[in-house]
Parts: sequence; C-alpha cells; structure tokens
Amino acid sequence: MTQLSQSVRLDFEDDIAIIRVENPPVNALSFHVRQGLLDGVTEAEKSDATAIVLICEGRTFIAGADITEFSGKPQPPSLQEAQDAMENCSKPVIAAVHGTALGGGLEVALCAHYRVGVTSSQYGLPEVKLGLLPGAGGTQRLPRITGAAKALQMMTSGDPIPADEALACGLIDEIVDDLEQGAVAFARRAVSEQMPLLRIRDRNDKLADTPPSLFDDFRAGIARKTRGFLAPEYNIRCIEAAVNLDFEDGLKREQELFRDLMTGTQSKAQQYYFFAERAALKIPGLPKETEPVDIARCGILGAGTMGGGIAMNFANVGIPVTIVERDQESLDRGLAVVRANYERTAARGGITSDDVETRMGLISGSTDMGNFADCDLVIEAVFENMDLKKSIFAELDAICKSGAILASNTSALDINEIASATSRPEAVIGMHFFSPANVMKMLEVVRGDATSDIAITTAMKIGRSIGKTPVLCGVCHGFVGNRMLFMRGIEAEKMILEGAAPSRVDQVLFDFGLPMGPFAMSDLAGLDIGWDETTSSGATVRELLCESGRRGQKNGRGYYTYDPDTRAATPDPEVEEIIAAFAERQGIERREISDQEILERCLYPMVNEGAKILSEEIAIRGSDVDVVWINGYGWPMYTGGPMFWADTIGLEEVAERINHYASTIGGAHWSISPLIEQLVSEQGSLSTYTN
Repeated sequence: MTQLSQSVRLDFEDDIAIIRVENPPVNALSFHVRQGLLDGVTEAEKSDATAIVLICEGRTFIAGADITEFSGKPQPPSLQEAQDAMENCSKPVIAAVHGTALGGGLEVALCAHYRVGVTSSQYGLPEVKLGLLPGAGGTQRLPRITGAAKALQMMTSGDPIPADEALACGLIDEIVDDLEQGAVAFARRAVSEQMPLLRIRDRNDKLADTPPSLFDDFRAGIARKTRGFLAPEYNIRCIEAAVNLDFEDGLKREQELFRDLMTGTQSKAQQYYFFAERAALKIPGLPKETEPVDIARCGILGAGTMGGGIAMNFANVGIPVTIVERDQESLDRGLAVVRANYERTAARGGITSDDVETRMGLISGSTDMGNFADCDLVIEAVFENMDLKKSIFAELDAICKSGAILASNTSALDINEIASATSRPEAVIGMHFFSPANVMKMLEVVRGDATSDIAITTAMKIGRSIGKTPVLCGVCHGFVGNRMLFMRGIEAEKMILEGAAPSRVDQVLFDFGLPMGPFAMSDLAGLDIGWDETTSSGATVRELLCESGRRGQKNGRGYYTYDPDTRAATPDPEVEEIIAAFAERQGIERREISDQEILERCLYPMVNEGAKILSEEIAIRGSDVDVVWINGYGWPMYTGGPMFWADTIGLEEVAERINHYASTIGGAHWSISPLIEQLVSEQGSLSTYTN
C-alpha cells in the first residue's frame, strides 16, 4: 500500500491496481484528491498491474468539486491533468461508483474507460443549480455517451439519475452487487477479453442522429421554468457545441461559457443561496443535545385549502394524520380536494394509483377535536382571527397529551398572545406554511417568548422531514415574509392611484424575475378575502372592485379579466377607470411613473423592512431573510434574495434612494433602518449580517 496524498492511496489486489479515495465527508475533489488521482494513475501504469480500479471509501463516490475552493486561487494539479492521465492510460481504468457521482465526480468517472455501479448509485451534473456548468469536459463527454437529448435533461435540471437509468442510457457499463469485487472482476474481464480502451471524447456515434429541431424544442419546453436563469441556456449551448464541433473546439467553448458564468453575479448569488439554506438550520444557543418530540401522529384543525395541503405533507412521508373540521360537509369537501390533488399527481405520473390510496389511508377525518388526544403535534389551520385561535388553543390545551407540540399556521398573528390561552406556552409555536402548502417549500417557524428548545427542535426537524425549508424567526406582525410583503403592497397601491396601471406594476416585477406582481397575486388569492359586504364603504380600490362584483380569478373578474378556459389575464380598462375616478375623488394628481421608479418603490421598502427585522432580532441572519423570500414568494434565486440583491446594488445607493423617497413621498415604511446606515458606514453587508 502506498499513501499518495493525505486522501488517496494505491493498493494492489494481485494484478489489479486499486486507487482508493478517502476525503470525508463526501470525497470532494480537493487539491490533494486531484494530486492523488494523478499520482495513482501514473504509479499504477508503471507497475505490473494489468488494470486499474478507482474506488472511494465512505458513503459515496466523488460527490463533486470542493466548493470551498471556488473563491480562492486554484491549487495544482488541475482536474484536467488527473482526467488526462486516466483517459490516456495504456491499461483499462474502471470507475467503481456507490452513493453519488456528481459534478466533478461524474466528470472523473467519464474519463475512465468503463464504469460500474451498485444498484443504489446515482449520477448527475448539478452545476446548473449553482449558476454554473460542468467545467471539466462534462458538457462534451456526457452527450457523447448518453446522446444529446438525455444530456440536455440531466444538465439543465441538475437532477441525478439512478443506476438503472444510467445503465439504460449507456452512462455506466454494469450494475454490480459487491462494488469492489464486482469492479475487480470487470477489470479482469476487460483484460482477458481485450476490451478496447474506450475514450468517450472520441465517440460521436450517439451525436450523429441528433434531430435539428432538438435544441429549439427543448428551449421552448423549459422556458417558463428557467426564465431569467443564464446557466440552463449556457449548458444547452455547450451540448450544441458537442454536436456541432470536434471535442477540442467544444472544450474551448465550454471553458468560455464557464468563465462567463463563474465571473457573473448569478453564479455568486446561487452559490450564496446554497450555503444560506444550510445556515438557516443552525440555531445559535440551541443545545445540540436537545431531543425533538417523535411525531408518530399529527393532528390538523381545518380541512380547507391550507389544512388539506399541510396534511398531504405528512401523509407523503408516512406519518398518519387526523384532520378535524367543524362539520361533516366541510370535512368531506376538504378530503375530496386532497384526493383530487393526489389523483392529479398520479395522472401526471408523479405517483402511482396505489400511492394515492396509501396516502389517503393515512389521513383520517373527524368532527371531534377529542381525536387529537393521541397526537404528538397539532397544527391549527383556521382563518386569521385572534379570538378564534385563542379559543381553539384553550380547547387543545385541555385535550392534547402532555408533551404534545401545539402549532399555529398563522401568517401574521402574535404567537405569544395565542400561547397565553394555554397552560403550556412553552409547547406553543408558529408553523407558517405557504400556499399551496403541499407544493411550497417554505416554512416559517415562529418562536414565542416562552417557546421551548424542544418545540423549536421538533418544528425544525419535522419541517425538514416533510420536505420543507424551515427558517426560524421571532414574533412580529407578519413575521419575516409577510411583514416585508406589506411594505411592497403599500407602495403598489399608491402607485396605481398616482398613474401606474396595475398591469404595468405587475409587469415590472415579473420582468425583474418574480412569478407575479401584487395585483395578479391578489386576483389569484381572491379579492374578497377578508372583505365584508355589510361593512364595505368604498374606502379603497379593493373595496370598490369587490362592490362591483369582482372577486379575482375565482369569477373571472378582478384587477384583470380572465379567459374561462385558459385563465389568461387581460388588463381591464374599466378597472383603470375605477382607479382614476377614485384618485380624482382623493385629490391625487396622476402622472407618468417610470419602470425604474416602480421597481424601486416596490423593492426598496422591502429591503428596508428586512433590515429592521434584522435589527429587531426577528430574523437570525440576513441570509435567512433571503431563504424565506426565495422559497416563499419566488424571489429570483439568481439575484440571491432581497438582502443579497441590495448588497449587489450597493448599500450606499440603496440608502440614498430610501432617503430620497422618505423626503419626497414619506411614510413610516420609508424611515431608513439604522442598520442600513450602520452597514454603509462600516462597509458591511445585509446578506452576511448575523445577530
């Protein structure tokens, strides 16, 4: 045995050289791994070995690049040097894969002459998720072995494929039961059968029959999902280069496009978000030894849109759910919606019909809150009324067993006041799911003044278990997400009175990268939410629209009119007349408002409020605010989130514009956060700020 570097050693099993990589936790391609690979192949080629097996210790094959090296000066050797040594080796090189071969790990495997893997292994090039493309020849080798169509799907999604799929498309050559024994046996067979030393770079057979329309059709198919992102398009261009150019010229094109992405703001934003999402799980001061409550059964009060969606999250991971509604009709309606959601997913191929029945079988309905007695977690999901919620929590306090966690799905109300209705405020916590709850990843976990470490740990852990991205925050009206959203709403409402059409405000924000603007969002949610016909006085534009029979998408008329078949929205001149008449009665002078002003007046108050949230210690860190907005509201990930975006613009400029609007427009929401002023003077940043 020869230790080649701190993480790579060379062993021999009779006539087979075995290069072993051990760089915990995921065998990332740190410089010492690259050095070990290069030296290992060089030494093995000089030895009496007839073939070489590359295998990794631990739970995975090489899972990718060492992302911590991205911001520093590259250390030799380059990955390409190690790849060249493998690819040009005069002896068969076999990559043995378990766990995941991702990114640079798959690019290394593609330089072996053959690849074998265990049944559970997975293969992918996920660089697109970091705003990048594979920069070590992966964009040129992958389509040569899988075909362009498969490479497009893998590289633009970044999602890994399982071993059976990899075998079917030619990415691996064999699935083995015992990784090392199977790889060694394959290596000996390669020698005895004089199997050719196949270099993927020399293969063009799978590219020859690429349909001319493939790339345009593929672009059209992913356009909506990838809107605004550069990396998917750059990955496509690389695969086009693989089809149209020879390997060396394709490699040059890959490097040009890689450099463009690497030096751009999108990749920096997406890499920032990669770490931000992980940082959100770290709670300062929370003892690591805190044991969460084991959630064997979850109770949900309310079978409406939110309650049903929340229930699906638990059933999806095998946790039994008890849903309680006030009457049988409401319960039956809610359960029917849940079933319809599952059946729609099954019709699209997302789950099987058996899965539908299994999951529905985990959800039981009742009209008796007494059935919550055996639940370990109960989530209240009724409408936003403090008196109602307090009465419910008083009942839950009397019904639920000792040790159960009592959670409210409130989107804005005071968790401390809700907890005051119980004799166990330490067990009360906010779990704010975003709508639709069975789809959206965001979960705001809201701790009250008395909330225990056990309750926090439980909510954060179960949030992850059901596929959510939990972020812990403190108590204030609207918490993190909605508190910032309220600020945007104030200015959007002002601007339509001052002369900007609702459709124009929405379009500016859509062009920025958000999925929809405030008025399209209002129509989607329903203009009549919280509106009471008996007390309506025409005091706002929304009240006027409701009074004129407009409810939003639900009846085809809101700020927009909607096609009954396609739901396509069309700006409504009648609405603009209603707005103009209302503005005139209010004595508001109308004028032309630029797109830049619309953007600034919608987004800068949000940034300012985010800074206030940080200074009040409602959020732990600036990056947590960004995680909430990316996952909860569709803020474009390629800008990093509102805090990172503000840093990118420059806090000095942001402060100048906030002060400008404070002096020209006024309003408490334009009062600049002292934290922004502090960070400007210290040359600090919102995105890295931590309480």
